[in-house]
Amino acid sequence: MSDLSQPQNPPVLLDKLQWRYATKKMDPAKTVPQDKIDRIVEAARLAPTSSGLQPFEVIVVKNPAVRAQIQAIAWNQAQVTESTCVLVFAAWDNYTAERINHMFDLTNQQRGFTNEGWEAYRQKLLAMYPPRPAEVNFEHAARQAYIGFGASVIAAAFEEVDATPMEGFDPAALDDILKLRERGLRSVTILPLGYRAADSDWLVNLKKVRRPLDQFVIEVN
Repeated sequence: MSDLSQPQNPPVLLDKLQWRYATKKMDPAKTVPQDKIDRIVEAARLAPTSSGLQPFEVIVVKNPAVRAQIQAIAWNQAQVTESTCVLVFAAWDNYTAERINHMFDLTNQQRGFTNEGWEAYRQKLLAMYPPRPAEVNFEHAARQAYIGFGASVIAAAFEEVDATPMEGFDPAALDDILKLRERGLRSVTILPLGYRAADSDWLVNLKKVRRPLDQFVIEVN
């Protein structure tokens, strides 16, 4: 097993992942360009999800007053208001026949044909998902949202945009602020995007600590 933690001219993406950290202090005077925000969001849209259903949405919150409300229910973490925007990853509150059919119909429309096996799979999901408890379905959808969330974290690093992954907020309160329940959504996690204030962030120069590869990877040969 090669040791990727050792210097060996790693690919650019790994360099960027070494560079990123959970930024604690952002510079509100520095604004993330819209094209970078767009690509970070697009990474979430392109992320894989179970059965391709994409059971989550991303809310891009730029409004300063709304971000101030979010900060108040997010342990008063300053990055929420010091950042350029906050991405809110919100999962479907349930799988419904309407939502499942919409994604299957969209696939058929985009591909320009129907497939017998694909349609049989549609019926399988319709028989399995909607009858389950809504909380079971939400938890499944939330796990898919985290896949998109991870893609955005990596994309932000690639764009050299600082980001702070956050679970430290009151989901019910955030749902109320953004009226997510009215849209059949529930907040899962949030991601402020901005630029680090390197001269006042206590974490910026600390060594990145991760378990060594032999404590992290198990090989089955």
